[in-house]
Amino acid sequence: MLTALRSWRWLAVLILWMPLKLWAQTSDLSVTPVARVTFDENVRLDGVIEAVQQSTVSAQTSGTVQKLPFDVDDSVAAGQLIVQLEDSEQRARLNQAQAGLEEAQAALVDARQRFKRIEAVHERGLVSRQEFDQARNNLAAAQARVERAQAGVDEAQKQLGYTRIVAPYSGILTERHVQIGESVRPGQPLLSGLSLEQLRVVVSLPQKYADLARSQRQATVTLGDGRVLQTGEMTFYPYADPATHTFRLRMRLTEPNGSLFPGMLVNVRVPVGSRESLMVPAESLVRHGELRALYVLDEQGRPRLRQVRVGARQGDRLEILSGVGEGEKVVTDPAALVGSPWLDNGETGEAPR
Repeated sequence: MLTALRSWRWLAVLILWMPLKLWAQTSDLSVTPVARVTFDENVRLDGVIEAVQQSTVSAQTSGTVQKLPFDVDDSVAAGQLIVQLEDSEQRARLNQAQAGLEEAQAALVDARQRFKRIEAVHERGLVSRQEFDQARNNLAAAQARVERAQAGVDEAQKQLGYTRIVAPYSGILTERHVQIGESVRPGQPLLSGLSLEQLRVVVSLPQKYADLARSQRQATVTLGDGRVLQTGEMTFYPYADPATHTFRLRMRLTEPNGSLFPGMLVNVRVPVGSRESLMVPAESLVRHGELRALYVLDEQGRPRLRQVRVGARQGDRLEILSGVGEGEKVVTDPAALVGSPWLDNGETGEAPR
């Protein structure tokens, strides 16, 4: 209440204090009419940058951790070794499987030779049909044993390959779940990491804006310094969070660079409607404490200070909710009008005493 009274007292003092000679200098003033324009309404939300590729690598075979070439925050290229498990057991199984394959292949050679001999004499009618069928079945069984032994070798080679864990994509390590010398089992997490090459913005959209945002599919993402980020495809989750009743919205960033990292906070503006509003240049506004005012030309073309109620800012334009009408002319440089720096659109100052 006290602040409001002071603002009104300041307004009255300012009007009385302004030198009369200024009323005759209106021809030198920079003025512009109050314009009625279509004003886009946006809802401002906080979004978070996250990596598109982020995963945890787990063990696919059992063993003891032998090497961990990289630590947390290290950069890793795709295909580089990140974990080496002790592989003596897997190598022994591979050797055993290879020996079984060689045995099966030798048995196949023997069965094939026997079948060829019996087939030759069978054509001359010197062996029974039963012996011929038995030789043919033995050959088929030998071929099946070779295939089974080959599958065993393939499986043993795969298990041996699981002892070498490589990076699935280029990125940085974010967490290490095991230490050298620790025994691991299949499914146990080893390392976590993410890629900085593909990033996206995730934001929670209030339920009342969901339908309109889904139909328009427009959003502006900016950093804290005002820089606008280029975004790509938008993805709307088809369900709401039961706790917050908000819908998740994802947008791909099309210009990831070294200055963007997962976890950073960004501003997301989503258009939710439009309305007609009265707009004036933002620099024409006079601020003092809680007072907001404009210099408006009266019927005689003299500037008069008039209190207004302001709304949202759109670029270099300011929305005026009440206090002026469409077409009225306002002074765009109030500081030049009275020759005092505390009357600019900037910050609060001291009123003349």
